[in-house]
Amino acid sequence: MNREKESIPIFFTIDDGYAPFLGVALSSMLKNASRDYHYEVFVIYQELSRQNREKLASCKTGQSEIHFVRMKEKLEMIQDHISNRLRADYFTLTIYFRLFIPEMFPQFDKGIYLDSDIVVPGDISRLYQTQLGDHLLGAAVDPAVSEIPELERYVRLCVGVDPGKYFNSGVLLMNLRELRKANLAGRFLRMLSRYHFDTIAPDQDYLNALCSGRVTYLSKEWDTMPSVSNKKKPETAIDNGEINYETGVPKLIHYNLFAKPWYYDGIQYEEYFWHYAPDSGFLDEIQNIKASYTDKDRQSDSEHMALIIARGDNSSKNPVTFRIVFTEGKEARL
Repeated sequence: MNREKESIPIFFTIDDGYAPFLGVALSSMLKNASRDYHYEVFVIYQELSRQNREKLASCKTGQSEIHFVRMKEKLEMIQDHISNRLRADYFTLTIYFRLFIPEMFPQFDKGIYLDSDIVVPGDISRLYQTQLGDHLLGAAVDPAVSEIPELERYVRLCVGVDPGKYFNSGVLLMNLRELRKANLAGRFLRMLSRYHFDTIAPDQDYLNALCSGRVTYLSKEWDTMPSVSNKKKPETAIDNGEINYETGVPKLIHYNLFAKPWYYDGIQYEEYFWHYAPDSGFLDEIQNIKASYTDKDRQSDSEHMALIIARGDNSSKNPVTFRIVFTEGKEARL
């Protein structure tokens, strides 16, 4: 007797500007995913053209479905199910999307959230199989913090967590059932309206502050990022256009911050992105994006990175931080 395959829900959130890169993420992920599971992919968007939806839908395989959900409509559906109404400006709340996944999708007890600036050479079902117990999240430590002293100080003094345990929120294995029980959405909305923290990575800082102590730390192979300095060039596992999976290939590569191979040459792990890009349906568009990226754009990236570092350095002087409200007992962890 054939048994119905277990379904794995996977969530992305994008707009038209990121559709080409989601195409690469989807094509790589579904190509390498185990055939023993069924994959329900949810693409939640604010604005996404019909053409881009159709191209992304073409990434579907026999083991997957791709659903498109307009974010505003879905958020409106859950207003009466959150203890605090969604009073904050909608366009502000979109950057916090992943915090609402547990309430938006009550039919699931567990799921994966992924940023779209990734490729997945590994089998995503292996990530889903990670046991969380009563922990709220599975996530990998963010290496950028240890590479930049100003960010390390920000995490310790403002977010109020050990920099060695500060995780990246671009790859999350979510215990949706426990997150609903802990009322993540309600707690977040209350703190957002009450404190207006000056954050560097808004959703990531809230998740780290609220979920501290209830996180299962994933191996960095599930959230491998180029070094911020981009000086450590790894040996490639791609030979003659094929990936050798026996040479320690990362299971998921995350082109975090400004390390985007579609803007820059020489980015660590760029060969994996370009290996999967031809199957995305967006190759010509991606190549045009790279060709049109100017020195002015690159200078802007450098200025924004410097601004992030400067804000991290100055934020410790703020009178209201996550660390202060938790230390003084005004708030409690989930």
